[in-house]
Amino acid sequence: MKQYLLSIYQPDGDPPPPEVLDPIMREVGAVSAEMRETGAWVFSGGLYPPSTASVVRLKDDEILTTDGPYLEGKEHIGGFTVIQAPDLDAALEWGRKLARAITLPIEVRPLEHGSC
Repeated sequence: MKQYLLSIYQPDGDPPPPEVLDPIMREVGAVSAEMRETGAWVFSGGLYPPSTASVVRLKDDEILTTDGPYLEGKEHIGGFTVIQAPDLDAALEWGRKLARAITLPIEVRPLEHGSC
């Protein structure tokens, strides 16, 4: 089976208040449990805010490290889940379930193994 990255895009700023976030997280937990029960779940994690990011890059044969995200934007990747699915259609269905639960956009992208 192929593996897919489900990236969760969230708006910059503070998280919603508990009365909004708690029901969403219960739904996300239910989708995560379903992924585990069906064997689709491989790995997942949440990310700290973009302000905690560092970018390392090569410029003119020198390695530079800068604070903050690589790109400025109104959204950032707030978390991700790696799943295994037989094909893109099945991975997209998991993306739909996660988007419905978390109420945020989900990018679904196949993982390429052995490229780095």
